[in-house]
Amino acid sequence: MNHHFRHVPRPVLVAALLALLPVASAQAFNSGSTGADGVLNPTVNTEVELPASGILNYTTVNIPAGVTVKFKRNTTNTPVYLLASSDVTIAGTIDVTGQDAKATGTYGDGAQGDDGIPGEAGPGGWAGGRGGRDDAQQRAAIIRGGSGLGPGGGPGGVEGADGCTAATGYWKYVGMGGAYASNAVKTYGRNCYNPGVPFTTGYGSALLQPLVGGSGGGGGRGGTNYPGSGGGAGGGAILIAASGTLRITGKIDAQGGDGGGLLGTGAGGQGAGGSGGAIRLVASTVTGNGALSAAGGCINYNNARRQRCGSTGYSDEFGGSEGRIRVEGESITFTGTSTPAYVRGDVGPVFIANSPSLRISSVAGKAVPAAPTGINDVTLPATTTEAVVVQFESINVPVGNTIKLRLVPAYGATSEVVTPAIAGSTAAGTTEVSVTLPQGPSTLQATTTYTVVVASLGDEALGERLKRLADNQTVETVEVTVALEGGARAKLLTRSGQAFDLPYEALSAIGFRS
Repeated sequence: MNHHFRHVPRPVLVAALLALLPVASAQAFNSGSTGADGVLNPTVNTEVELPASGILNYTTVNIPAGVTVKFKRNTTNTPVYLLASSDVTIAGTIDVTGQDAKATGTYGDGAQGDDGIPGEAGPGGWAGGRGGRDDAQQRAAIIRGGSGLGPGGGPGGVEGADGCTAATGYWKYVGMGGAYASNAVKTYGRNCYNPGVPFTTGYGSALLQPLVGGSGGGGGRGGTNYPGSGGGAGGGAILIAASGTLRITGKIDAQGGDGGGLLGTGAGGQGAGGSGGAIRLVASTVTGNGALSAAGGCINYNNARRQRCGSTGYSDEFGGSEGRIRVEGESITFTGTSTPAYVRGDVGPVFIANSPSLRISSVAGKAVPAAPTGINDVTLPATTTEAVVVQFESINVPVGNTIKLRLVPAYGATSEVVTPAIAGSTAAGTTEVSVTLPQGPSTLQATTTYTVVVASLGDEALGERLKRLADNQTVETVEVTVALEGGARAKLLTRSGQAFDLPYEALSAIGFRS
């Protein structure tokens, strides 16, 4: 029995940003690039190999029209952090998209060796779920589709009626889209909406600190003759930071992948699209008339990609939700398209100080590699049927926080468990929890919540505006909490010691930028 464990890289950890007021006047933006990787100026389509950190240090970047740059994922699947000490010009394409799932049954090339295989994610994102296996007897343990990976991974299709009825309210046999910026709702039939229709919960916030990619769509239930199709992968995550001008006349693409097409008598259920990924742009000047996309994935249908998009659950929609795009600059004159619409912000820190990390250190007493691949990192005997202990190690995560462990089997429903509080110290914490693992391969994913300190802009005028949100009291500290699930929240702490909770949007409305 193989159990697959994926280490959750730095960006998946949930953060709270603590902004202190007032702060010294702003200086010219510095991306932090060392320039060690020189100039990036490809003349043909290029795949750049990401280092272990995911950080690329260029002097200048110039991607000409007609040229596409992709990135080879590193072992721990970090996002792409592309830094430049001068200008970045993108007339071609930067591609961190999630891949489509393979065609299933007689669809497409008709090759059956890859039926049900899900899409692989862009760097920093997560793969789709496998399509359920075919079985003439339609046994639940065989035909259930796999869930997409990631915090918003869509559940797979399950056994049940093949149509939407008043009793079910939704189609059970299809996968559910991956979620990110918003929820992804299970597909339901026209005139058959049921308030109990399940959905995948969105996560993260518009701040994109920390940076995290999109989640995979669920695979479809297996049929009598052919498997279900796999889910599309989540789009990847990329940060581009330029000390000079960032000019985009081409495209930066972090779309989610499509669910695989399927066709044939006795075919299984449709796999769903993965969610869009994340794009964060930071520069002294951001300009151009190009395109930014973190759109959700759709499905392959009628021999065409990107069909039946959307994540509201309406009967023609099998897609994942949109991802997130954020643009920060001292001057922003970008006039191109953005899907979804980008969030505008002042220049913030490129990286969180004292960046935390979280890892699964052992399972059932077996050590997990320091740089796990997510494939056969730990193998347990098939006789392992009792609960096993999963141990965690954390760095720069305050003690007292808990860890959510998500167990994703290759086929069937996911489960979650919360650990006891982290013990030890902020510098080196540990905790553990007991779980029962299903037969066959599984992926374990861990997330936590922590608080770190970063700088933010502040001035007397802003202080006066903050007073209006705090019963006219002087605000000394602003805490902005970025939760993995749900939107950002803020807390104003006054000189008198009172605290006022409010949505982050209320701060944005008065000009606060974290």
